[in-house]
Amino acid sequence: ANILLILGLSAMILPLPVGSNALKRDGSLVVATAVILSAVSAFWMLDRIVGVAFIAILIGYIYYAYRQEVGVPAGAEHTAAFERGQCIEGVVQHLDSSPVRPKLEAIPVAKALGIAIAGLAIVVIAGGFFVDGAIRLARNWGISETVIGLTIVAVGTSMPEFVTSIIAALRKQSDVALGNILGSNIYNILGIGGITALISPTIVPPEIVRFDNLVMIAVSVALLLFMATGRKLSRPEGGLLVAGYILYVWSIWPKA
Repeated sequence: ANILLILGLSAMILPLPVGSNALKRDGSLVVATAVILSAVSAFWMLDRIVGVAFIAILIGYIYYAYRQEVGVPAGAEHTAAFERGQCIEGVVQHLDSSPVRPKLEAIPVAKALGIAIAGLAIVVIAGGFFVDGAIRLARNWGISETVIGLTIVAVGTSMPEFVTSIIAALRKQSDVALGNILGSNIYNILGIGGITALISPTIVPPEIVRFDNLVMIAVSVALLLFMATGRKLSRPEGGLLVAGYILYVWSIWPKA
């Protein structure tokens, strides 16, 4: 959903330039994490050992990205982690400049912390409702929860990336839109996957191992090839990505 749908739509709005850092390091890491997750799914399981390993790799990546950013001159290429932060910051600035949203004023730390905790609690509760609703949809429609997870839940949880990438593209910050998605994929597999494995070890469903993981690798490699041609993600390539997502959903959706 992140690569085919979100990145595809962003590129259709505005072609996304590709820096050498994004191509060599972050793009390669996206492919590598997809391969690692697929291999673990096929030959092992997402247990706590894997969770610790994923978190350790993510910490190593964050540290490496931080070291890369230290002393980077203005206008130079940044890491996907930095560009993801820039993308989110751009959305905040966009919302703050909206005439329908009042300016945020400085408040005491304790109050700000309380608001943040309350917001996090709402996210957790809403997430529970979202997953429960998706499961009920699967049962009512007579389709597997796996398919619902790969489609409705995947798109729903990709909405933050959708909003930040689309706003970045509309604000002519197309360079950070790509880093936003690359960084998100790295965090999703290593961070979310790692924490999930620590909390609730699980065996990956066979249908995901046999098909969806392979599609994930293929899509990641295709993105790397698109990024390498012309050093940008063009509108036609964005259209191909979106078409690929439609084809993917069609292929996994039950046929009457």
